Amino acid sequence: MSALSLEASLGMARAAQARQEGAGDISGARREALRAQADDFETMFLEQMFNQVFSASGDEGTFGEAGPGADVYRSMLVSEYAGMVSKSGGIGLSDQIYSELLKMQEG
Repeated sequence: MSALSLEASLGMARAAQARQEGAGDISGARREALRAQADDFETMFLEQMFNQVFSASGDEGTFGEAGPGADVYRSMLVSEYAGMVSKSGGIGLSDQIYSELLKMQEG
């Protein structure tokens, strides 16, 4: 499946979910805040996962450097990787968290 068709499928699924949830009594601004929280959590989770992957690769950095600034560079790189993965559709964690947050707010 190509990236474009995957992105289109995710967009259609999110639109269908929004239609189903549209009947609730939660305001649009609150829904946006919940979505942002779910997205932020997924990004944080991905950062933790990527940190583990990069720390397992040893002391040598991405480009062979192992100097005093390598840890700072690695943390910035991991943060960017997590943000890019999250913005490009993520791993599906954000949608599940958002759905549960809505259930908690409504019920």
